[in-house]
This record gives sequence, structure tokens and C-alpha cells, in this order.
Amino acid sequence: MPEITTFNDFSLNKQILNAIAESGYVEPTPIQKKSIPLIQAGHDIIGVAQTGTGKTAAYLLPLLMKLKYHQGDDPRALILAPTRELAIQIDEEIKTLGNYTDLRHCAIYGGSGTKLQKENLSTGIDILVATPGRFIDLYLEGVIGTKQIKNLVLDEADKMMDMGFMPQIRRILEVVPRKRQNLLFSATMAARVMKLSEEFLEFPMTVEVTPQATTVDAIEQWRYDVPNFKTKINLLEYLMRKEKELNRVIIFSKTKANANNIYKFINRKVTKSVRVIHGNKDQNSRLNAINDFKSGGVRVLVSTDVVARGIDVTEVSHVINFDVPIIYEDYVHRVGRTGRAKLSGVAITMVNEVEVNHIREIEKLIRMEIPKRKIPKHVQVEETPFEEAQMMAREIDVIKRRIDPDYQGAFHEKKQKRR
Repeated sequence: MPEITTFNDFSLNKQILNAIAESGYVEPTPIQKKSIPLIQAGHDIIGVAQTGTGKTAAYLLPLLMKLKYHQGDDPRALILAPTRELAIQIDEEIKTLGNYTDLRHCAIYGGSGTKLQKENLSTGIDILVATPGRFIDLYLEGVIGTKQIKNLVLDEADKMMDMGFMPQIRRILEVVPRKRQNLLFSATMAARVMKLSEEFLEFPMTVEVTPQATTVDAIEQWRYDVPNFKTKINLLEYLMRKEKELNRVIIFSKTKANANNIYKFINRKVTKSVRVIHGNKDQNSRLNAINDFKSGGVRVLVSTDVVARGIDVTEVSHVINFDVPIIYEDYVHRVGRTGRAKLSGVAITMVNEVEVNHIREIEKLIRMEIPKRKIPKHVQVEETPFEEAQMMAREIDVIKRRIDPDYQGAFHEKKQKRR
């Protein structure tokens, strides 16, 4: 096969090439170079590519070429995504790359009413982007016809597994035509993703542009070992004062409560240029926050993992993991928010005593040791409050029991030492 160096080498039509040029794409990324010819040839594929590598365009460009123009009323391509933010992002990418085609598309997702989504479907659709739950809901209402679907894409398949969407996906596979092209994309090739691929892919070609679950080379990573929540807050304030360096920052928290507390602290003590998004925020406020962050109108975005994969913003200078994720693959997705589109970025992770075991497992997954940095001397290291110390001790006990079923607990250890 001749070497691919430009988008012209894919034999795309003029309408799509014009849209590519206007969108700012300069040359194909590795995942695009490897995936597009195989998709054009009709193969089922498994694409292992971390976020920020251009995987959405890798399946959309050949899809747009295959569909060519609007036809009929029912969707001919179905793209499944785990979150509404990602579904909206994919739909926006279709709008950009399909700008000079007359293909009709829309995104359907939970968390908002169905009236407008039903109206969009009723006018006829060629490409449907959907979260699994909302697709099932509207299918059961008789709103979605599935007989014309010839292309099925599962994007962020690993996240769908983590979020428990397997039953819905299996139901969807039962109602779409068996004769179709299947494309599965994932940042990691976990065992559950492999099992899913075996269920619905036929003789798939595997495309892997980086070793599984590694992080982008352009991202500099380091960690601080921090004893407690208050010290994490002090360190966060110290870091955020460096406005010239940390000029566009995403802060990740594992809980909504922590996200709200971080937001309130930054808003009060550091900058008003901050927004927070999590599962309890309504759709409009989440979209407005993401758009403000994308436009540069907001410097800091605080987010939980549930909505992390819908954040596609270039020039994010830093990602700060205030909490270590307990789903280890989420670390790859979090840090992948920076270092996008060949730009450099920094990922900083704060690790308390409970999270040490989690960070070790993450290091095994990404096959590297995250360099440690000492807490700067200007940061006040606080005493751990009794309640927080007790809570951490209980969590450490749970982790140790999971690792060693014979472990009898910290209290038993102390008793043995006294003897």
C-alpha cells in the first residue's frame, strides 16, 4: 500500500476535502492513516487509540464517503457513545466534516426531554448518534427504525463497559440488521472490551497506534504525595496562583461533593474564571460551561469522570487529578484531555495514603512510574483530622483485604504488636 501523507491519499470527495481544509486538519493522524483504508475496504475493525488522537474523524470520514447523500427516513449509520457530552461532540464533528454534504444527523441522549429529539428523528435521518439508554427508550416507542442501519460504531467502548451498558448494547445488537459493518474504538483493550468484540465483530482487523493504555508522549506527568484533603486544597491554591503557566486547566474529582467544594474554593480564593460540571448539573449548564472553557472565556473547569469524555478542547495546559480515579483506565482519559492535537501538556496527580495502591495499579497499566515531586515549602501541610484519618484507615483495610483475603485488619495488627 502506498504511503499516506495527506487526506487526498484517501480518495475522499471534494466536499469532504473542502470541509477538512476548513476545519483546520493539516495531515492525517496515525489512527486515521491506519483505520480509514480498512474501513473503506469494508472491514470490521477494533481501533485502540487514546483520546486526542483523531479517532472520531478516523471513522467519520469513511462513513461520510459511504453514505454520500441523504436517503430515506431511517438512519443508515448508528454511532453509540457512553455519555451525552461525547454524543454531542461527535454530532458536532459530523456537522463540521459533513458541512458540504446534505447528510442529516442528530444526537439523542438522556438528561433532557425527548420532544425535540423525536422531532429531529421525524424529519428523516442518515447518521444517528446515541447513548444506549436513550436509543432503547425511543426505539421501544417506535420512533427509530433500524432496518436500514448498515454501519454500527461503538465509541469509547471501554467506558461503556465501565458504566454498565452491556445489557443495552446487547439489546441494540438484537434489533439492528446482522449484515452491517462494525467499528469498535476504545482507549484500552480491557478483557470486557475483547469479549464484546467477539460477540459482534466479524473477523475484525485490529488497529493500535500506541501500546494499550499508555499516555500520550507529549504529556508530562508527575505526582505529589499529599496527606489529606486540606493539604490538597493548599497545594491546589499554590499551583493555581501560577496563572501564566496554568492558563487553561481541568481539575478532576471522583465525587460530585468534592467537585463542588473545589469549585467553591477556587471561585472564592483564586479566580472567578471557573466552572464546574458533573452528573447533577442540567444539560444546558454543562454545555455552557464546556463552551465557555473551549472559547477561552473560562480558565478552570472542575469535572467528574462521568462527563470527562465529552470535553474536547485543544490547548489545555494542565490536567490536575485532585483525586486518583478508582477505575484505572479513567486516568488515561483524564490526562488525555491535555497534550491534544500534538500539543504539549502537564498532568499532575495528588495522592493520599489510601490512593497509593490505586496509583501503583495505574502505573502498571500505563507501564511507567509517574515521577514524584516534593510538596513546595510554601504549601502548608495540615494535620489530618481524626474523622478523615479514621475514614482513610477503613478504606486502607478494605484495599488490603481485597489484596490479601487473610488480612484481619489494622486493629488486629496493633493487638499483635502489643503482645
